[in-house]
Amino acid sequence: MNLLAILNKYRIDIFTWSSFIVLYFATRLYNIMSLPIFTDEAIYTRWSQIARFDPNWRFISLTDGKQPSFVWLDMVVMRFTQDPLLAGRLVSVSAGFATMIGLYFLGRTLFNKKVGLIASLLYIFYPFALVYDRMALYDSLVAMFYTWSLVFIIYLVKYIRLDIALILGMILGGGVLTKTSGFLSIYLLPFSLFLFNFKEKKWKNNLLKWAGLALISVVLAYGYYSILRLSPFLHIIDEKNTTFVYSFSEWLSHPFNFVQGNMRGLLDWAVTYLTAPLVLLIFASFFAFRKSLKEKLFLFAFFIVPLLGLALFGRVLYPRFILFMTMPLLVLAAFSLDNILQRVKTNIAKTLVIAAALLLFLRADFFILTDFKNAPIPYRDLEQYINGWPAGGGINKIIEILENEAKNGKIYVASLGTFGSLPTYSVEIYLGENKNIEKEGIYPVPSEIPQSLLEKTKTMPVFLFVSNQQEFEEQIKTWPISLLAEYEKGIGKSYSRLYRVTP
Repeated sequence: MNLLAILNKYRIDIFTWSSFIVLYFATRLYNIMSLPIFTDEAIYTRWSQIARFDPNWRFISLTDGKQPSFVWLDMVVMRFTQDPLLAGRLVSVSAGFATMIGLYFLGRTLFNKKVGLIASLLYIFYPFALVYDRMALYDSLVAMFYTWSLVFIIYLVKYIRLDIALILGMILGGGVLTKTSGFLSIYLLPFSLFLFNFKEKKWKNNLLKWAGLALISVVLAYGYYSILRLSPFLHIIDEKNTTFVYSFSEWLSHPFNFVQGNMRGLLDWAVTYLTAPLVLLIFASFFAFRKSLKEKLFLFAFFIVPLLGLALFGRVLYPRFILFMTMPLLVLAAFSLDNILQRVKTNIAKTLVIAAALLLFLRADFFILTDFKNAPIPYRDLEQYINGWPAGGGINKIIEILENEAKNGKIYVASLGTFGSLPTYSVEIYLGENKNIEKEGIYPVPSEIPQSLLEKTKTMPVFLFVSNQQEFEEQIKTWPISLLAEYEKGIGKSYSRLYRVTP
């Protein structure tokens, strides 16, 4: 078969996937730097910079109890980009692309090719994915490993082969090296028995074989995780986890006190991002289209079990914590949409059905891409990324001011806050190599200006960079400083400010 014959045979697939690829990268790359740097993005970007140039700090993320795979990928991409923040965001863009492909194989393997294509299409416009595929955060990478672990968990239970077990082990290993939630894919492995063929004559032998291969995958995953033992900071991961979830002993003292509130918040975030049409399609997959029940229960288990666990043990919650667990829901919605489209006869009607399913997605996407501060997404995310103190609105402009000041000679930049502080990390990220800029982070913030800053004013201009909690502003009210620039963050009452210290 010559090339033209192959192209003709697969022309529909080629056109479909070409369209998907163009749509995906158009939505992810358009205006990608319009969202200001978020405080966690600043942390991860700075870690990646340090790890890139100093091999002794390749496990730097462990100092804050974070697994290192995102940082490792970020420091590689930094070699090819001028803006350090863009490098981290491109890691998420790439991870999201892999998730889109993974959803196709997930839907195709469990149901059929059309379900896989619809699931990929839904992911392209999924507002939850659109937000996090454009940010230098761990969560898109977590979703990628979760999706592909699902795919190979299915392959393993269907085909029971060693090569699949080895690949699954590598994927599980990647997941646990990204975030602690990666262990959920391991804990949920037994749910794949929903798909096991108990009708075969040799089902007992096959079950034992599956168990042995699954064990190989798990051992391999833990083998990858053991790489972290090269760092003396491994124990900090467990300590950091207790910041966000209760330990079992703590949970026993109030086992169900926070479940209702946590579940209400988690479901509200999920419904807001999924939108009403997708939620209806997910419910319809069980109640309107009753075939393939085992496959649907398998997918739902990979959503509801982690969600219940987070509701039970969650101490501090953010919407991004549930991104990965909503991936199976997109396949359930695609299953319903496929069944509806099969019952609709005309192309116009099919187009209307798809448009109805995607309408609220597209509305949210428009705001995310063009006017993020007014986007119809959870309030918690708007506060974090654009309207509240963790957002970095105006920081890029203040960095430009400081760069211009440094062209005239040495300057000194003091910023309020140290670890994770936006001004401190932003100065280090963008101005760390500038020989004309001396810098320091100040924490705790005293009520009187440090004498060292006043001494510096005798030899060079001294600037104070503030882009953090309001209590810092209260502390510096009596300092001898004059406001040079002020930038509002989104539509909140939080600001990035640059002051000059007066002698």
